[in-house]
Amino acid sequence: MKKIRIMTVFGTRPEAIKMAPLVKLMRQNRYIETVVCVTAQHREMLDQVLGLFDIVPDYDLDIMQDRQTLTDITVRALKGLEGVINKVKPDMLLVHGDTTTTFAGSLAGFYQHVKVGHVEAGLRTFDRYSPFPEEINRRLTGVMADMHFAPTSGAKANLIREGVPEKAIVITGNTVIDALMQVVNSRYSFTHLPLKDIDFHSKRVILLTCHRRENMGAPMAQIFQAVRDLAESYRDIEVVYPVHRNPAVVDAAHSVLGGRERIHLIEPLDYLPFANLINRCYMVLTDSGGIQEEAPSLGKPVLVLREVTERPEAVQAGTVKLAGVNRADVFRAASQLIENGNLYKSMAEAVNPYGDGKASHRIVDALLYYHGINRTLPEDFMAKAPERPADI
Repeated sequence: MKKIRIMTVFGTRPEAIKMAPLVKLMRQNRYIETVVCVTAQHREMLDQVLGLFDIVPDYDLDIMQDRQTLTDITVRALKGLEGVINKVKPDMLLVHGDTTTTFAGSLAGFYQHVKVGHVEAGLRTFDRYSPFPEEINRRLTGVMADMHFAPTSGAKANLIREGVPEKAIVITGNTVIDALMQVVNSRYSFTHLPLKDIDFHSKRVILLTCHRRENMGAPMAQIFQAVRDLAESYRDIEVVYPVHRNPAVVDAAHSVLGGRERIHLIEPLDYLPFANLINRCYMVLTDSGGIQEEAPSLGKPVLVLREVTERPEAVQAGTVKLAGVNRADVFRAASQLIENGNLYKSMAEAVNPYGDGKASHRIVDALLYYHGINRTLPEDFMAKAPERPADI
């Protein structure tokens, strides 16, 4: 039997993390020929994930340039992907999530009449500028995709409301949980300062990530002021902030948080130590999307530093709370988790709605069904009590 040729396209660290388990599983399947193309929209951060999961791309467009704009990324990715698609002639092209690479990849596939599968489909905030440009990237990709791998029933409902045929949607859970279960280990040892010297048993460590475009400027200053207030108000609090390399973020972080006692501004972490830091921390403050899925899988409450989220399931389940960007609101929400043990316990033990570590298997089975190899679609993922690795 001729193998089906599946080409995966990704370009950033989050995409690589979430696509890695799927790529590895497809490479093990005797019915699938897997071709990996990276745009390298983010070069260094992408490479460390590829190394961690032992993935060598078949094609590397290497498009990243200093101070690149969204237009730069889109144009270079679209042109580069045109050549690769014409050479590979895939049966289907897989894209992930909401990046500019995702949009360019789906558009390139559409232009070449190649079927497109969208992993992590159907997430919506219904605010086209938040997150920016991710919300529009998702919506446009959804219009062009032929198969939609929705992580949750809510994401599926969004797609159906937009006119996507139900038969084209499979609820898979999120592949980030698959990745997380492969790298988190309770015996992991940090090798670099300050992490190796932090006493995670006697200190309550807050992991902070903050970098979104819509938060830059006054909102980010408010968030950082709230974090400074927390460190000054609670002596057993330590804050670890892997600072995004965007110069605007670096300047703002060091202006408000630099030189403060028990606030550690560190370089961005590779995925292995970062995932294990999530596992060791007390709670997470973030404006990121993926951490809203990862942290609940490890029993860590999450305060989202945004006014809206495209991942409302965790808010509904009680593992995540929207804290906004106002200084007083962020401080109040974090203080409640620090002072109220029952509230903390309820968030830490809530059911994780995002996955069970088997999303990649469902996607592979769905691909085989779509191409006439499997006779039935996989059963949809249904949220239940989390199955965490035994050594977490």
